[in-house]
Amino acid sequence: MIGERLQDDAGAMVGPPPLLSGFFGSVAAKTYGAVIAARNRRFDAGVGVVTFDRPVISVGNLSVGGTGKTPLVKRVCHWLTQAGLRPVIALRGYRASLGRSDEAELYAAALPGVPVVVGSDRAAGLSEFFGTSAGEGADCVVLDDGFQHRRIARCCDIVLVDSTRPPFTDRLLPAGWLREPVASLARADAVVLTHGEARSRAGVVALEARLWDVSRRFITAATRHHWNALRSPDGESVGVDRLRGARYMLVCAIGNPSAFRAEAVRVALGEPTAELILRDHDPYGPSTIRRMMAMMAAVKPDVLLVTEKDWTKLATAMPANEWPCPVWRPHLEIVFDRGEAALRALVIAKAMEAKDRRQLIRGR
Repeated sequence: MIGERLQDDAGAMVGPPPLLSGFFGSVAAKTYGAVIAARNRRFDAGVGVVTFDRPVISVGNLSVGGTGKTPLVKRVCHWLTQAGLRPVIALRGYRASLGRSDEAELYAAALPGVPVVVGSDRAAGLSEFFGTSAGEGADCVVLDDGFQHRRIARCCDIVLVDSTRPPFTDRLLPAGWLREPVASLARADAVVLTHGEARSRAGVVALEARLWDVSRRFITAATRHHWNALRSPDGESVGVDRLRGARYMLVCAIGNPSAFRAEAVRVALGEPTAELILRDHDPYGPSTIRRMMAMMAAVKPDVLLVTEKDWTKLATAMPANEWPCPVWRPHLEIVFDRGEAALRALVIAKAMEAKDRRQLIRGR
């Protein structure tokens, strides 16, 4: 299974396997680390940094793979709109097709009043957007996956850490999956530990303590992912208990398949009848759809279980009534075990401070 992960002695998850291991992996990681260090020094000095005339809040992570950025970006946008601000989301849009991506489709559906700018050059995309009538109304930016996108200056950096994959047990790319060394957390304003549902409370607290050893500058919060319903292709919601005892086939192409799989097993009270774990952002082309259909014909599942992000692409692959069994996707929400009030206050304060500064400068 692609993306399979094993537990270490502390109950955290290890893996997936590195892109390059052994001696060559170590050498490549050192080279990569030197490049990242030089790059960060340039950005620290302000070289090549674009500063917009409105607040920018970044939500990102240290590692490659899913940590829960999408639900947190949605929550941050809710906080900002509740405070009277009008955010725009900027994201790269991995493997986007026709200018859209799976994340962009999710944001458009969940946040109909929030514009989404998609493009590998987010600075250029935002500059162009701000020149439009719609862009004039946006008074703050939320950067999706923005911790390493330092070309854009920000007033607040939120970094997510998957509590099932502590960065202290990982290595830099390509010997591991870290985009930056753990020491880079020193520039974060907040660190949010995610996937607490898959780790003991003691394990989360211990990880939080180790992160504070890196820096006392940031605040912390702890969250877990919760399935509050299952949705069918027509948008109908059913209780998650409908999955219990079902013969289900699991399919996903996300950054952290282990967390999705573990929650499915917990909710269904059993292992999937079959599963297909694809690389993150897989486009679900014709060959993949044929492979899925062949697997479904062989095992005849009661339900096909996918994520919301996967469904944004699968929905266009085939009409809903042609799937050989019901297709369900969990409606996922992020639940704070602690730290939500402090994080919300930080985001609003940083955004308002930057907005007030912008208005003061304009008034001169």
